[in-house]
Amino acid sequence: MKFFHLADLHIGKRLNEFSLLEDQQAILAGILAYADAERPDAVLIAGDVYDKPVPPAEAVSVFDAFVTGLADRGAKVFVIGGNHDSAERMAFGSRLMSGRGVWFSPVYDGTIGPVVLSDEFGPAHIWLIPFLKPAAVRASLPEADCSSYDSAYRAVMRTLPLDLRVRNVAVAHQFLAGSVRCESEEISVGGLDQIGASVFEGFDYAALGHLHTAQTAGAAHIRYCGTPLKYSFSEAKDDKTLSVVELREKGNVSVRLLPLRPLRDLREICGTYEELTDRRKYEGTPTEDYLHITLTDEEEIPEAMARLQTVYPNAMKLDYKNLRTGASSVVGQAQDPEKKTPLELFGELFEKQNNRGLTEAEKAFLTPMIEKIWRPEE
Repeated sequence: MKFFHLADLHIGKRLNEFSLLEDQQAILAGILAYADAERPDAVLIAGDVYDKPVPPAEAVSVFDAFVTGLADRGAKVFVIGGNHDSAERMAFGSRLMSGRGVWFSPVYDGTIGPVVLSDEFGPAHIWLIPFLKPAAVRASLPEADCSSYDSAYRAVMRTLPLDLRVRNVAVAHQFLAGSVRCESEEISVGGLDQIGASVFEGFDYAALGHLHTAQTAGAAHIRYCGTPLKYSFSEAKDDKTLSVVELREKGNVSVRLLPLRPLRDLREICGTYEELTDRRKYEGTPTEDYLHITLTDEEEIPEAMARLQTVYPNAMKLDYKNLRTGASSVVGQAQDPEKKTPLELFGELFEKQNNRGLTEAEKAFLTPMIEKIWRPEE
């Protein structure tokens, strides 16, 4: 049985006010082309289909066309909601669409059952486990220990009627402790959302979403596939791939990676203003890519971003790095306060009022208080 493992499409995302919808359409078209060549039995989409809980109509249209394209090619499609998705909207029409071979995770109600596929090696149970917060688990399992993400998730996993004699595949969207994050992901204070990888013991493969860098988590069969596109400049040097999972007899799983080529890459370039605007030097190099430009001029260039965009129309971010500053000073992009933890935001306020930063002792005192008070979206 062959699967495509996808996650974190974030359809409708804007990066530095640039719409990425055309880029997303192009990368999904590339995945459909791979489906023509590889003929997967199923496609697992592990959450964060959209970038917002209420996605724009254009984003819904793009995903509808993608899922329809997969179904038309005979692939079963399994989709779960992520932390960026609305569980209720993702579940709408799921029972109707299952007749076409497309399954969406329902809103969690305390029970999760498998979808059963079969091949020459017997049945394979596909478990759709949407993104879960302790509050959602507590509402459905009031007797369970939901004091943390880890304890709540383990309570959910204990309710699954796993048959260990058959192959089991989990599709999930959580942050496993010890995994690597990047700038384009949501952060939580003090690592509150971490769970241990051991929750997926008993599964032959765990198709994970949530983290944007492809990686394994504790074992080779517990994997994040990463995003199909780069969504932050911290990913500029990454090579994005499509994970192709081969599930043979129980205990025999392999993964191949196919390269994904974006319509426009996300790159970083550095040099003086004169060097970077020398059309003769840069003739023939891609100028439509999304760029983070670092100027090394000692003096700031008036209206530098606007002038650079005449050469690089998709320049997104500009900063300077030179001997005068001794460091990078961002000009073209302000840091998004929504990407900062509550502790970082409090620390900035404290520093403005007291002309000094928080000490390590003060941070240690504040962290458990913030963890107790701050429960995002609950």
